[in-house]
Amino acid sequence: MANRLTNKQEKKRFWKWLTILGPGLTTGAADDDPSGIATYSQTGAQFGYGQLWTALYMLPFLMAVQEACARIGLVTGKGIAAIVKEHYSKPVLYAVVSLVVIANTINIGADIGAMAAAAQLLVPVPFVILTLLFTVSILLLEIFTTYRLYAKILKWLALALLSYPITVFIIHQDWPVVLKATVIPHMEFSFAFLFIITGVFGTTITPYLFFWEASQEVEEVKGKGLIDRGNPELASKRMRTMRQDNNAGMIISEVTTWCIILVGATVLHQSGVKDVKTAADAAKALEPLVHSFPNAGFLAKLIFSVGIIGLGFLAIPVLSGSAAYAVSEAFDWKASLNIKLKRAHGFYGVITIATLIGLMINFVGIDPVKALVFTAVLNGVAAVPLLFLIIKIATSDKIMGEYKSGWLSKILLWFTFAFMGTAAIAMFFTL
Repeated sequence: MANRLTNKQEKKRFWKWLTILGPGLTTGAADDDPSGIATYSQTGAQFGYGQLWTALYMLPFLMAVQEACARIGLVTGKGIAAIVKEHYSKPVLYAVVSLVVIANTINIGADIGAMAAAAQLLVPVPFVILTLLFTVSILLLEIFTTYRLYAKILKWLALALLSYPITVFIIHQDWPVVLKATVIPHMEFSFAFLFIITGVFGTTITPYLFFWEASQEVEEVKGKGLIDRGNPELASKRMRTMRQDNNAGMIISEVTTWCIILVGATVLHQSGVKDVKTAADAAKALEPLVHSFPNAGFLAKLIFSVGIIGLGFLAIPVLSGSAAYAVSEAFDWKASLNIKLKRAHGFYGVITIATLIGLMINFVGIDPVKALVFTAVLNGVAAVPLLFLIIKIATSDKIMGEYKSGWLSKILLWFTFAFMGTAAIAMFFTL
């Protein structure tokens, strides 16, 4: 009887823990978007285990950056763009908003193209028709359903990412070598190496997630920050919940990153595939998962395609939504994915325009898979000035009061800024 009660208590505790997962979990899932999958696969294929260490060492910095962004939204009840508008000059505000909108729009285009390329592995439909179909579907769902309902459905599609951890343990691994590559950093001072590593940083610690998680925390507290509420007990509880949610989401994201790089290194690199040129090349990484089944090649493509399409449907609203939050906060428009179109024309207008411009990027002759990697690199460069601004906000007495970053947060944030800035500068220097 006692054992049965213990099991019930454990199940109850587990389900209670799941209920606190919100913006952090969604952010972590969106972090492994099609751009991330393509970049991590390319990293593993091109350099083998050479950049496997990035997943381990990025984790504390990713957690620190996203915790700072979530804390800004939670404490102030305002998004990052709204904070910038209130405390900085208009040129800084316009530069920040422009940077996010441009980077996100390009990322949207790359993700739509990747979804269409993945779908072509399964159905013989022209690329143009698929991009139009996905774009219209995403806009209709994003505008006419609440994001909470939408995200609940799409999180199930994101389970396709489990195919990478499962594949890691199905294929033979030289675990001492793998663990050594995970723990001991390896660097090469070449443009190719620094280009990809900038992309790995950029698709992991990425600008749109900064704005997204902050804005989602604002919605969690309904625009009334912890400073305004003046309730220490409530503030402590909300802060603890936010950090648990954030840490869970970022850990899941980085474990998945490590698995994708490792699968790419073991399956693709070791079999001579050192350049992921197409969606079919990337899908080959999952063939060991289904090698004993009939039509293993098709099944691998199916699993890969479901993952890419599902994560695209999850990530594109985050991309367009974070751009819309930034613009709306800058111009004092109503902004929320949980309010109707008629109450937020400007907000949904930005979403629609960014998505449609992203769609058009696919018609200028850019290869969909290559576009994903280039987008990751662009995000890696764009993140550097935005990180500087986030650090200034998160460490400000005036803005954050008693909830400003402590010494550990400051160290992690400044180190992230320095490392990502150095990687970007070194990449341009070697070019």
